[in-house]
Amino acid sequence: MATFVDRVTLHLKAGHGGNGCVSVRREKFKPLAGPDGGNGGDGGDIVLVADSQVTTLLGYHRGPHKASDNGGPGMGDHRAGASGETMELAVPVGTVVKDADGNELADLTVAGERIVVAPGGQGGLGNAALASTKRKAPGFALLGTPGWEGDIRLELKTMADVALVGFPSAGKSSLVAALSAARPKIADYPFTTLQPNLGVVQAGTFRYTIADVPGLIEGASEGKGLGLEFLRHVERCTALLHVLDCATLEPGRDPLSDLDVILGELAAYLVPDGQTPLLERPQLIALNKLDVPDAQELAEFVRPDLEARGYRVFEISTVSHAGLRELSFALAALVEAERLQADAAPARIVIRPKAVNDAEFTVRSEGGSDGNFFRILGPKPERWVAQTDFKNDEAIGYLADRLAKIGIEEKLFAAGATPGSTVVIGPGDGVVFDWEPTLTSAAELITGPRGSDLRIDQSNRPTRDARRERYFERMDAKAAARLEMEDERKAGLWREDAGTGDGGETIVGEARESDDGAPIDSDSRVSEGEKSEA
Repeated sequence: MATFVDRVTLHLKAGHGGNGCVSVRREKFKPLAGPDGGNGGDGGDIVLVADSQVTTLLGYHRGPHKASDNGGPGMGDHRAGASGETMELAVPVGTVVKDADGNELADLTVAGERIVVAPGGQGGLGNAALASTKRKAPGFALLGTPGWEGDIRLELKTMADVALVGFPSAGKSSLVAALSAARPKIADYPFTTLQPNLGVVQAGTFRYTIADVPGLIEGASEGKGLGLEFLRHVERCTALLHVLDCATLEPGRDPLSDLDVILGELAAYLVPDGQTPLLERPQLIALNKLDVPDAQELAEFVRPDLEARGYRVFEISTVSHAGLRELSFALAALVEAERLQADAAPARIVIRPKAVNDAEFTVRSEGGSDGNFFRILGPKPERWVAQTDFKNDEAIGYLADRLAKIGIEEKLFAAGATPGSTVVIGPGDGVVFDWEPTLTSAAELITGPRGSDLRIDQSNRPTRDARRERYFERMDAKAAARLEMEDERKAGLWREDAGTGDGGETIVGEARESDDGAPIDSDSRVSEGEKSEA
């Protein structure tokens, strides 16, 4: 017997894009006739498609790992690589698609509805596509980007027009089998039904679907029994049919108390925003098992109280099929009225335009054990980094030009970055750079944050105390020089010559040695007497 699976986690890996090709066309008498490298092919997408012929997620429960094809690499002579084939995964109508964090991505309520859950990678451009008037022969190509890889969660919410609710063993599965061609498991013990059962009912020319919700007991909305597991299947229904057991033998139970418990659990269950609360939807009551002795008497006793509450009551028997025709047509009338009302309501189109001030990237400062660094996040910078071949210097220069054009350097300056700062592009480890800004003219001096200029903040003018200290140092040096000259004069080291100095001495431009053999500076000074003796 097939297992009913309504929750599953898929592990998806979309195809990677193919790398671009670096190639140069060669012709006779033209060994370098221009670049002709082709583009790489795009990776295959993974798409979910709502299919009315699929009723369970069992196939994905047994094989949750799915991967699409990679794109082919580009080739010379302008030949592009082949794109990866798109993988389509059929899911039941009524499947809710969520990401790994539980955020809803899509609600597939119409057959044929599609959603791309894992986009394939983008193929890299060849050097022919990168050629321009300024770059006529690119010696590099762009790499293909990796496809999306991660987990998504699928949750099935049964698409039925009428939901049958009631206590275990109230006869819901028997009613589905009596009204439709479905053949669910039926037994005389509680919790026989462990999964919702769907059936198609034909009432005259009108057709609708019914489903029973198993395991509703007191506390079901809080997780008791099976109710919390399957109450979400009631969200899609147009009308509710309360199946009340008029032949129960459990003490303390009767149709009225059973109804109060079920209403309390339905009221406690919160439906998603935008949907009608369960108790505000059309509701009918079916008093079941009238073929059992004394059940008819109990049904006649509680019927006035139920009608006084505003309910329309039907007395039925799934064994003898008594009252089933009237109940079937009454349910068909409710469903038809709701469908007409839904068709008459104007279609609501939700348009989410991109904000005019939506930044292409963000720059933020983060701290770590090795000091602060700056992280750049955004689809464009992250994609450009993934497309760059860091073994090619020309490709690195092309990346720097692309980043500069979108204003990353200005944002780094505004965040407080300085030349040599560590910059990480992408989440997690990302790609790490030592940032060296691209600057021109006098801008190399403007490396501080906004509002500061090193040309203004820098001041080399000495203070008054510094000037006074330097003056005294010069005076001390001069005094020491005078004392040294006086000692040399007294020692007879000076001699007179043709020219005289400031003190009557003459500068002699020849080198001599002292008595101990040490050389004396050629700019020695001699007295007038020594000069005449010479």
